[in-house]
Amino acid sequence: MHPLNGVNREIVGGVTTFLTMSYIVIVNPAILSTSGTGMPFAGVLTATVLVACTMTLMMGLYARLPFAVAPGMGLNAFFAYTIILQDKVPWPTALGIVFWAGVLFLLISATPLRERIATAIPASLRLATAAGIGLLLTFIGLRNAGLVEPDPSTMVRLGMIDARAALLLGGVVIAVVLMRRGSPLAFLTAIFAVTAIAWAFGLATAPDRILSLPDFSSVMLKLDISGALRPSLLAPIVSILFTDLFDSLSTFIGVATAAGLTEPDGRPLNLRRGLIVDAFATFVAGLAGTSSGTAYVESIAGIRMGGRTGMTSVVTALCFLPCLFIAPLAAAVPAYATAPVLVLVGVAMFQMVAQINFSAIEDALPAFVTLVLIPLTFSITQGILCGFILQALLYACVGRAREVPVALWLLAALSAVLLFLR
Repeated sequence: MHPLNGVNREIVGGVTTFLTMSYIVIVNPAILSTSGTGMPFAGVLTATVLVACTMTLMMGLYARLPFAVAPGMGLNAFFAYTIILQDKVPWPTALGIVFWAGVLFLLISATPLRERIATAIPASLRLATAAGIGLLLTFIGLRNAGLVEPDPSTMVRLGMIDARAALLLGGVVIAVVLMRRGSPLAFLTAIFAVTAIAWAFGLATAPDRILSLPDFSSVMLKLDISGALRPSLLAPIVSILFTDLFDSLSTFIGVATAAGLTEPDGRPLNLRRGLIVDAFATFVAGLAGTSSGTAYVESIAGIRMGGRTGMTSVVTALCFLPCLFIAPLAAAVPAYATAPVLVLVGVAMFQMVAQINFSAIEDALPAFVTLVLIPLTFSITQGILCGFILQALLYACVGRAREVPVALWLLAALSAVLLFLR
């Protein structure tokens, strides 16, 4: 029996979930406002908090589940580094891409189509996508800390070992020690410790003030909805859609199973409502001015502390509200202070590779190609699309074409068209 009961248990669970994922308030705007994107830090922070607060509240009141929602790690890097910086898409158009991905996700989540798509996609490709995103996040973290830099001969090389690298190592050590002790403040403590040291030694500038009013004007409702409908942008829309679908299904199924929040047949409780909220989170993110939202696996921390109902999510949502006013403080956090979090989140996501079945080459090769193309091309899109095509093609070549669902054949054909349109 849990030492806390009733309302107290739900409050403790909600606060715990907030503490384990509050790093996103700093990390997400830091990624989206990276040099060259043109997105203002304060505006993205406001959008991040709004999405986290409103969608987590909706998860609690509508889906009645103890899951928190916020802009997802991995997709924020894809949004900033691939869509905006690499593909040269203006950030308002990129927000339009997120909006349309949310619309499609919402339509799919409200119909049986979502289940057909989910069952058609091989588990090996879903796992490989998660692992590939983990590598991408790790690469970005190492680059932010100066450990990896461009090289004209070898493409990349080991960068200069300086104070940033030392602070990255220190931040990782702090986070790992606290994680081993079960502290929900592990990531946040690492960010603040590295930032404080950087301020103390003059490596970064401390803010003149800590608090400010929220920025509701710079990115909110600035999306270019019509511009995002260009045929060449269909690939990133589909990529965000499928990645969101993977994330939400894996989070709901994994966390619900681990916490015992399942129906008698093993299905997660209120799965349909939870997926609808997750779809709304992507839709709303495009309107608010940030990358797509998704349910957070960190929710398991609050569930383990006793949170079992939607009240836990309501408490988590309310905890996000004060974060609307800390933009000056958050903006003064240097990029390398968030690098330990990117690396450790990358490690957590890369662990999925251990579950991939490498015994059959027709399963192993599509998964491997998906995994390596995501970090090498800086694009989740390229990895997913090539994985779909290879999976269907290789199964046909080895005489297993009948095992390929019709939906996967359609996804492979769509992938070929999207690659051709790029």
